[in-house]
Amino acid sequence: MQVLRVEEGRPGQYSDKDIGSGKREFSELLEHEKEELLQDQSEEDEKGNGRLQRTGTKKRRFTPEIGASNGKRIRKKQLASNYYEDADELMDEMEHDTEIAFMIKSKARRRGSPGHGKINRSSSVDSGVKDESKNTTSYTSSSSPPSSPNSSVSVLRWDRGRWSRHSVKDNGDVCFKCHQCMQESKTIVSCFKCKNNSYCIRCIKEWYPHMKVQEVKELCPFCRRNCNCNACLHSTGMIKTPKQDISDYEKTQHLVHLIRSMLPFLKEFSDEQKEEIEIEANIQGESPSNIIVEQTLCYNDERVYCNHCATSIVDLHRSCPKCLYELCLSCCREIRQGCLLDRAEVKFQYRNMGCEYIHGGDPSPECCSLEAPDNHIEPLTGWNEPLTGWDANDDNSITCAPKEMGGCGESILALKRILPCDWIASLEAKAKTVLDICETKYCTFKHECGERRNDMLRKAASREGSCDNFLYCPDSRDTLKEGDLLHFRKHWINGEPVIVQNVLEQANGLSWEPMVMWRALSENMDPNSTSQFSEVKTIDCLAGCEVEINTRQFFEGYTEGRMYGNLWPEMLKLKDWPPSDKFENLLPRHCDEFITALPFQEYTDPRAGLLNLAVKLPPGVLKPDMGPKTYIAYGLVEELGRGDSVTKLHCDMSDAVNILTHTAEIKLGDEQKSAISMLKELHRAQDERELRNWVNSQSGQSGAQIGDEEIIEKNYNRELKVPEDVADGPTLSGSPCTEAVEETGGALWDIFRREDVPKLEAYLKKHYKEFRHTYCSLVERVIHPIHDQSFYLSMDHKRKLKEEFGVEPWTFVQSLGEAVFIPAGCPHQVRNLKSCTKVAVDFVSPENVHECLRLTKDFRQLPKNHRAREDKLEIKKMILYAVDQAVKDLEALVATQV
Repeated sequence: MQVLRVEEGRPGQYSDKDIGSGKREFSELLEHEKEELLQDQSEEDEKGNGRLQRTGTKKRRFTPEIGASNGKRIRKKQLASNYYEDADELMDEMEHDTEIAFMIKSKARRRGSPGHGKINRSSSVDSGVKDESKNTTSYTSSSSPPSSPNSSVSVLRWDRGRWSRHSVKDNGDVCFKCHQCMQESKTIVSCFKCKNNSYCIRCIKEWYPHMKVQEVKELCPFCRRNCNCNACLHSTGMIKTPKQDISDYEKTQHLVHLIRSMLPFLKEFSDEQKEEIEIEANIQGESPSNIIVEQTLCYNDERVYCNHCATSIVDLHRSCPKCLYELCLSCCREIRQGCLLDRAEVKFQYRNMGCEYIHGGDPSPECCSLEAPDNHIEPLTGWNEPLTGWDANDDNSITCAPKEMGGCGESILALKRILPCDWIASLEAKAKTVLDICETKYCTFKHECGERRNDMLRKAASREGSCDNFLYCPDSRDTLKEGDLLHFRKHWINGEPVIVQNVLEQANGLSWEPMVMWRALSENMDPNSTSQFSEVKTIDCLAGCEVEINTRQFFEGYTEGRMYGNLWPEMLKLKDWPPSDKFENLLPRHCDEFITALPFQEYTDPRAGLLNLAVKLPPGVLKPDMGPKTYIAYGLVEELGRGDSVTKLHCDMSDAVNILTHTAEIKLGDEQKSAISMLKELHRAQDERELRNWVNSQSGQSGAQIGDEEIIEKNYNRELKVPEDVADGPTLSGSPCTEAVEETGGALWDIFRREDVPKLEAYLKKHYKEFRHTYCSLVERVIHPIHDQSFYLSMDHKRKLKEEFGVEPWTFVQSLGEAVFIPAGCPHQVRNLKSCTKVAVDFVSPENVHECLRLTKDFRQLPKNHRAREDKLEIKKMILYAVDQAVKDLEALVATQV
C-alpha cells in the first residue's frame, strides 16, 4: 500500500513499512497527532520562539513517530475541523479508508509547520529542480505574484512523458488538483501506476460510481482510458479503436465474397443501360456501338434525383435540354409500358382536440385543426393511380413532363450520362476477371465454422413448424473467435436478427450517463455549438408531437421521471441527439468508445468495415448519414396503451446495429398507479365509443370496411386469453420477465420476418381504426401500413395478429450492453421498459443489398410529400463504388502474392 506524502515541495509516497500496520482507525490517528503536537510544543518551548527559522530546503521525512506543529496547542475537535471543511462527512469517509486519512494528516502537518519545506524564491524561480526519483523535473513560473499568506507558485511537473500542474504555497504546502474537476481537494486519491493523476473522493462518487476508491488508486480512470472529465471527453486519440488486423488470405476471402455477391446487381445495371442505349439507337437510326452519350456535369458534393419519383440517378438518365427536367430509367420504362403512377402530394393533418380528449374526454370546442378545420383530410384519390396524359412517342422517345408536373411539355428528353462512357460495363468485366484469377489461384476457400453451443441461442418466438424460433445470441468474446463470423453470416443471410451480449466489455468503460454526455456538450470548446444544446426538442409520446424542454430538466426526468397534472406518466424521447452528422465532432471519445464495442466489425465499422458497402464511397463524394446516432428516451415496464415510450413499426432502408449503453429505472408510487388504472378505463370506453361511431358512419356508404362489427365484438366483448402453448413465454404476451427487466433489461423488441410482411400489412389495413396517432386521434388513413410509422402493436394486437393471420414476430428483451442486429427489410418496433440510452449505426452488408434495392422501389411508389420517399441511401451508387474499390484492393493483393 502507498499513500501520498509531501516532502520538500514534491509529492512522495508512504509505503507499508513507513506506516507500520496502517490499520488504525481515524480517531487513533487524530489521537496520535495530538501527542505529536504536544511533543513538538515542548521542543518549541526549549528552543524559544523564532529560533527555528529555516531558509533552505532541508529534507524532512514524516513518519508516525515524528511530527511538526506551529507551536500552538490544538484540541482534537478543533484539529479535525481545521483540517476539513465538512468534518462529519470526512469522518465517515475516513473511518473506512485509513490510507487517505494518513495522506490528509501528512498534508495537514506540512500546513502546520511554517518553517519546513519553504521554497526559496530566489533560488527556485526560473529554474528546474530535479527530483531524485524517476527523473521528474519541476518548473516554477517566473511571473509569481508578491508573497502573501495565501500566495502560491504554479509548478509544472514532468513525469512519464506528461506535464502535470500543482501549486506550491508560501508555507511549503503542495496543493494537488483533482484531474476531474480541476479543484484543489484535501480528500484526493493518487494513481499508483501513473503517479501523476489524482481524483477527489467527491468526483469518484459522482462520476465513477461503479469504481471503488481502491480501484482508482490501483489504476485511475485516465489510465483505464475511461476518464470522463471535460478535457478527456473532447480529446481524440485517447481510445484506440480496433483496426482490422487480418491476414491477406482473410482479406482476400472477404473481397471475393463482396464482389461475388454484387455481380448479379452489377449485371442488372449494365443490362438496363444497354437496353436504353438500344432504344436511343432506334430513335436515331444508328447502331448501338455508334451512339455517343453526352456527359452531364455533376459535382461530387451534389445528388441527382429523378424529378418524378425522387430516386437517386447514378449514371444514364434522360434530361430536358430546355428546362433541365430529369427522369430516371425506371420512370422511362414505366412511361413506355403505360404504367407510370401518379406521385401527387397527399395533404392531411391530425387535429388537436385538447388535453381532455387525450384522456377519454370530449373534444374541446376551442380546438380546431391546425390547417383546415373543414375537410382536414383529403380523399385518397389519384396519388397511386396510372398517370394519364404523359405517354411515349411512337419511336419510344419521351417528351418532357407537362407543366403541371414540373416540366415544360415541349422538348424531347435527351439521353445523358454522369459516369465515364461504358464505365459500368467495364467494371463488370474487371470484376469477373479478378474473380476468375482468385478462383484459379486459390481454388476454393475453406470455410470452417466454430462450434455453436446451445447457450448461444435465445428463444424469441413459438411458431409451429418453424425452425427459426431461436435467435443466434453469442457473447462478445465468442465473436472474436475464428469461425464465428461465418456463424453470423449463416443467420444474417437468412434475414434473421442477431443479438450479441456484453459488447461494452470489449470497450474501455467510458460512462454513457446522459449527464456526462450533456456536460461534454454544454462545456464544448466551441461556444457557438454550446448554446444550441441548452434547449432540446423532444417527442412527447402521448401527443406524438414535438416539445421543447431545458436539457437539464430532460435528463433529470430521465432518472427521476415526469408526470402530467393527472399523474399520467410523461414519456419523452430525444431522437438523434446530438445531430448524427456532428456526433463524432462533439463527442469524439464516445464515438470511439462505441466503435470499439461494435461486434463483427468487418460489417459494422462505419470507418473501415471491409464488408460494409457504405464506407467504400471515395473521398469527396457526398455520403449518406449512417450514424452513429443516439436515442435517449424515458421508459416504463408497464404497458400504458397510450403515450408509451415506443419507436413505432417501421422498416429501415439498410442494416443496423443498436447497442443499449445505459438504463435508469423509474418507480411509480401507489397513488400514481391508482390514477393510471382509472385513466385506462376512460381510454377503453372512449375507444369503444369512437369505433362504434365510425362503423355507424360507414354503414350507409359504399366501400365500408368489411368486418367492422366483428372488430368491436372481438375487441370489447371478449376476455383476453393467452394461448396455452405460449403462456409461459415472452413472444405474444409482450410482457417480459419482471426479474430480467429489473436486473438489466431495458427495451422490448418485436422484429417481423420479411416473408410475413404481406400478412402484417393486411392486418394493419383491416384494423387501422383501432390505433391512435398524433394528438391521440384515431388513425384517419393508411398510405403504407409500415412506412407511415403510425402503428405500434400492443400485446393484444400481437395476439390477434397470430390468431387471424398466423403471424408472430421475434420478441425479446434487450439488456444493458447487448447489441441487436436488424436486417434490412425486417419491420420492427421497440418499447422502452426503462429510461434508455441507445446508440445505433447503419451499415450495408452484401447479404442484404437485394432488400435495400427492394425498399428503394417501394419508396418511389409513395406520394411526393411522404416522410420515407426520398432515396437517402443511394444504394445503386454504393454498389458501384464498392465493387470498384473491392476490385482495386483485390488486384493489389493478387499482385503482391505473385
